[in-house]
Amino acid sequence: MTNAPMGGNLRGAVDLSSLVRPANPEPAASGGVSRTANDSSFTAVLDLSQTVPVIVEFLAPGESSRLASIVESYNGKIAIATVDASTSPQLVQAFQVAELPTVAAVVAGRPVQLFAGVPAEEDVRSVFDQILQLAVQQGVTGTLATSETGEPTEEPLPPLHQEAYDAISAGDYARAITAYQTAIAQNPRDNLAVAGLAQVSLLSRLDGLTADQVRTAAAEKPGDADAQLAVADLDVSGGHLEDAFSRLLDLFPTLEQSDKDRVRARLLDYFEIAGVEDPRVVAARRRLTLLLF
Repeated sequence: MTNAPMGGNLRGAVDLSSLVRPANPEPAASGGVSRTANDSSFTAVLDLSQTVPVIVEFLAPGESSRLASIVESYNGKIAIATVDASTSPQLVQAFQVAELPTVAAVVAGRPVQLFAGVPAEEDVRSVFDQILQLAVQQGVTGTLATSETGEPTEEPLPPLHQEAYDAISAGDYARAITAYQTAIAQNPRDNLAVAGLAQVSLLSRLDGLTADQVRTAAAEKPGDADAQLAVADLDVSGGHLEDAFSRLLDLFPTLEQSDKDRVRARLLDYFEIAGVEDPRVVAARRRLTLLLF
């Protein structure tokens, strides 16, 4: 660990981008949202359905899609594959197509029957919205590239998240903290705001300190909760999660209850920063549970 001053360096050491402006859960796929398919190429549709739900529109020869423009309005959340029913008998049989046009969907590799004929656009959108809900339940939440350059569209952040992001960019951690706290007050299940608050709080605590100051204080006061919490912050900012966890969990049994509560709260913040599925978090959470009970 370097002993360089932390004021500016830590802003780059702790990457906020994964919290305040998350990437798509699935990599954006190229090729746009519209494509054709047949018996021999349908495997590509099944693969694509692991990223976004795919509407499958069976058409008569020479017939044009009536749904492509509606699918395109979903900005890459849904794709469409048109099938010439006259040249794809296996797909016609598999999807039990009795009349044309017939529309189905594929979500996570599984077919879903939708409708036959041409319903009103309002009804079509209602069905597509239900398919999106089903896709979320199946863990299919990706986004396809929709521009000619193949770049994925970026959804706007919720207003309070955008306010926090802008405040962080300006170095105004207090305003970012307030924005995240307000978002959590409005929706306690806003996990993105919870994680963002934990990380920007870490930046705020470290702002203006130096590594030398923190480590000297920790060495001089090995049993002091404040000193050890500060050096644990330093460890987390540098990616040394196991060092931070061990330091605080070793200290935990020796503390008064009020300090135990503060250390526990700080550890929970670290768990949010690292991600609850991180193996280091899993191990530390298990040890913390044993210490509590």
